[in-house]
Amino acid sequence: MNTLIKPQTRAPFAKKHLLQILDLNRLEALELIERAEGFLPYTSMKEKKLDFLAGRTLINLFFENSTRTQSSFELAGKRLGADVVNMAVKSSSVAKGETLLDTAATLNAMGPDLLVIRHKSSGAAQLLARKVSCSVINAGDGTHEHPSQAFLDSLTLKRTFGRIEGLKIAICGDILHSRVARSNIMLLNMLGAEVRLIAPPTLMPTDADKWGVKIYDNLLHGIEGVDVIMALRLQLERMSGSFLPSPREYFRYYGIDREKIRVAAPHVRVMHPGPMNRGIEIDSEIADDPRISLIVDQVQSGVAMRMAILEAMASFEGGEYA
Repeated sequence: MNTLIKPQTRAPFAKKHLLQILDLNRLEALELIERAEGFLPYTSMKEKKLDFLAGRTLINLFFENSTRTQSSFELAGKRLGADVVNMAVKSSSVAKGETLLDTAATLNAMGPDLLVIRHKSSGAAQLLARKVSCSVINAGDGTHEHPSQAFLDSLTLKRTFGRIEGLKIAICGDILHSRVARSNIMLLNMLGAEVRLIAPPTLMPTDADKWGVKIYDNLLHGIEGVDVIMALRLQLERMSGSFLPSPREYFRYYGIDREKIRVAAPHVRVMHPGPMNRGIEIDSEIADDPRISLIVDQVQSGVAMRMAILEAMASFEGGEYA
């Protein structure tokens, strides 16, 4: 079993916040993944409670519903010994017209050490970070980024393949509305993977050709020979107009099933950030096959990765945020 480095011997992390991938350099990104690898044993041990964040307070502030991400951060905080508060935004003064800046002032007066925020507006996490004195972690802001998801995906890849550099990874689906795709593209490029994007033209951003990726509108061409396929959720709640002819048509051309993945590498593995629309983005036969699917591994990696992020941000000892 891996031996965890105790807080007093672990070097402080260089950054106070985790707002977007490119706020970190390659070495800092690799350090976060390495820290998470040290926490992985505690996802399966009977004795999971640590004291890395004993006496610290973590506030989860979720303006959008996300049972999976919120639960993962809550579990990560509790396993590190933090006092965790989940703010019920829908029943709070925020729902009655209080602005994000008002909320920031209120939260700052409470003196938390860590603040995890998910918000429907892009840039909300950056705004909050400028108004509070604690560390801020972006758990998804609009269609901008979702950095902790990208990190847990990279941790999953490292556990599965032993490396990230050199892997051929196809990200397929609703690229246009996906903050998961944006964070993954930046992190995977930073770590040396070859990234391909596959989507109908209506779901591909117009500037995607500037992202250092290969672009396809044909699934079979895009996944040919790849090591990994990341299927994305169709974010129907963000769509207005005719982005898709029908869910059935989408699955016919872009849904991940056993027949289509025959053109990928023989060892291909499939990922999905969840929640899945089975039979639309991915076939249940693939999603539930442990020989192919890494979806359960992603969930397990998520707790360890978020433990590492919380511990790292809490270890910051001062200086200017960059």
